Amino acid sequence: FEEYGYILVRGLLDKEEINKVLTVLQSSDAMMKENYEFEEVNKDKKTQRIIWSHPGSDVTGMVARSEKVAGTCEQLLGGEVYHYHGKMILKGAQKGARHLWHQDYGYWYNNGCLFPDMMTVFIPLDPCKKENGCLQILEGSHKCGRIDHHPVLKQAEADLQRVEEVKKTCPHKFVEMNPGDALFFHCNLLHHSSDNDSNMRRWVYICTYNKASNDPVIDHHHPRYTPLVKVPNSTIKECTNFTDMSGKEFIHPNRNASLTSHIQIVH
Repeated sequence: FEEYGYILVRGLLDKEEINKVLTVLQSSDAMMKENYEFEEVNKDKKTQRIIWSHPGSDVTGMVARSEKVAGTCEQLLGGEVYHYHGKMILKGAQKGARHLWHQDYGYWYNNGCLFPDMMTVFIPLDPCKKENGCLQILEGSHKCGRIDHHPVLKQAEADLQRVEEVKKTCPHKFVEMNPGDALFFHCNLLHHSSDNDSNMRRWVYICTYNKASNDPVIDHHHPRYTPLVKVPNSTIKECTNFTDMSGKEFIHPNRNASLTSHIQIVH
């Protein structure tokens, strides 16, 4: 993690656990009703996203609070973490939109997070292949520090001249993943994803974490420090809550006015 800016764990969630997460999305509209779209760089493409602040007590919350997810992040960041936000990124077949080269900290820096003591856990619910827009990374690019970003519609794009120079040193890798694999990556790792022009859907569950000592200094649309109650890994399979979303505090432009004017990370 310190050397390359990420670790890839194959099969972090097994088939039963992935199916339980999919059940949350597919068995009712409890979560799906919170999805929304923004104008994309490619006008012909659209990506649905669902974003929430706190893990809650449903199956997705148990994943985010589990030792193998949250506990691993604490080991990688070297201290207590809290749930910064969670999201589903739902790229439909032939219509999922690209996301530009960026660092997550390129966004989060502007939220008053003083240090890059933050990270993302990217868990595919479908196969993520080159064809359907898997994540692409520049290995080791987290060592570059935060790169300047500029707004492009609702995205923030890293300085492309700088990115091209970084590519000469940091290998450009396509991270192909299977459902249940997990990519744990540093908030300064440069990454992007392409349009989904394939016939394959690409749904992904993403958990993000901030170190407790890095409490943002300004109020914004994501939580400030909130203690995270971790749970044993077994709780994911034991959980039968697929519909009660209480406590998650979904973020939606219809209710959060600041969201409509704020650039958003997609992946």
